[in-house]
Amino acid sequence: MDMTEQIIEAVKKAYETQGREGLDVFNIASAEVEKSLSTMDYVLKRADGALTVVSIVGVNGTGKTTTAAKMAHMIQQQGKISVLAACDTFRAAAIEQLKLWGERLKVPVIAGADKADPAAIAHDAITASLARRADYLIVDTAGRLHTKHNLMQELQKLHRVMGKQLAGAPHEVLLVLDATTGMNALNQAREFHKAVPLTGLVVTKLDGTSKGGMVVAIQKELGLPIKFVGLGEQPDDLQPFDARQYAQALFSEKE
Repeated sequence: MDMTEQIIEAVKKAYETQGREGLDVFNIASAEVEKSLSTMDYVLKRADGALTVVSIVGVNGTGKTTTAAKMAHMIQQQGKISVLAACDTFRAAAIEQLKLWGERLKVPVIAGADKADPAAIAHDAITASLARRADYLIVDTAGRLHTKHNLMQELQKLHRVMGKQLAGAPHEVLLVLDATTGMNALNQAREFHKAVPLTGLVVTKLDGTSKGGMVVAIQKELGLPIKFVGLGEQPDDLQPFDARQYAQALFSEKE
């Protein structure tokens, strides 16, 4: 609603100054969204020390595992060393899925057995990443409903263990949102942000939806930058967020 009112106000001002002639509401709306989204820092953080830990969180089915793998691949493409930690020990085949991605992308994966303690795996992964002199450790956490208090507490424990093992870890906590979810994504963001302070968002499945506008509301309310967008299934389909492209895409279909 806030963003809608901002756009309406901008259209009114444009009408008052230039009249109806040549007034393009879609262009004004796109410019307002771009202006709102451009205020944030979208770059993936780099810790002062030798290793940056990125925790990937979210509800079930948003694409966390593939996002973690694609992010590790992107980091490798930049000439840096990345390691993956398979801390989703609850979903059947999640560890296997990440290992397959690791083999495909030539990224090392630190994993334990099914049902193992995720915090213990994260602890081992930090130790292994430091030994390998890795630049980034990407931690794939289990999907959990934002309404399940006990699962959110478990995520807090995972982050506490990482923080004890390495000061400041996790340095980035990225919430993966499915763009097709619509405004329920705002509730997810609110609850995760309360439990484990988020540093940014990753929006997946943007290639198949027109509902991506929900991230504007999230950014407006919680002040969280969108760090990356997922546009497909291939390793290179995770892309850094571009506010201008995003805003233009939102209003590209003038129906």
